[in-house]
Amino acid sequence: MRILLVEDDMVLGAAVRDQIAADGHSVDWVQRLDAAGDAIGGASFDLVLLDLMLPDGRGIPFLRRLRAKGDVTPVIILTALDQISDRIEGLNAGADDYLVKPFDLAELSARIGSVARRYAGTPNPIVTHGPLEIDLAARSIHREGRPVTLTAREWALFEAFLSRPGQLLSKAQLEDKLYAFGAEIESNTIEVHVSRLRKKLGAEMIETERGLGYRLGRA
Repeated sequence: MRILLVEDDMVLGAAVRDQIAADGHSVDWVQRLDAAGDAIGGASFDLVLLDLMLPDGRGIPFLRRLRAKGDVTPVIILTALDQISDRIEGLNAGADDYLVKPFDLAELSARIGSVARRYAGTPNPIVTHGPLEIDLAARSIHREGRPVTLTAREWALFEAFLSRPGQLLSKAQLEDKLYAFGAEIESNTIEVHVSRLRKKLGAEMIETERGLGYRLGRA
């Protein structure tokens, strides 16, 4: 997934960014609400991690404006505000989850996965596709009972296909999901990852529409 992190605490922000990146997601990290608005206006994000107390304002009005514009991007609030009234306000403003600081980074990863599965319409973390049994929570795959080991990037790419079954994804769309703003991307990066996925999962798992993109193979 491509995730927008809105957090002005540099130590916490760096820790969250590194955790998300280690999970295979791409991260764009901003420290102000105006920068968050610019980022959302210029790119498509799969999830937003939103602090509530930023240098240029509060996150709740920002979230309300997003929802008023029809933006349905999942939002997880990360905040030190721990009163029940704060949680109610955040959830009523349109947040999908609310995590109080300090929090365990592994729990954050689990909550990101849970929210993403709900939005994809697959709350059950165990799904099957052809000969593959996929545990989305554990980020593991078995093919005909045998474990398949993917790198973080390979998993992120496969997850992008799995979340859009039958949909053709262009090279640019896949790069957008895997890499943050400003990341250097070699011209054949997607082709290399797709080739590795085919070797590990089976050549039939990723179909190519020459000149157009790739899609998940039929189950």
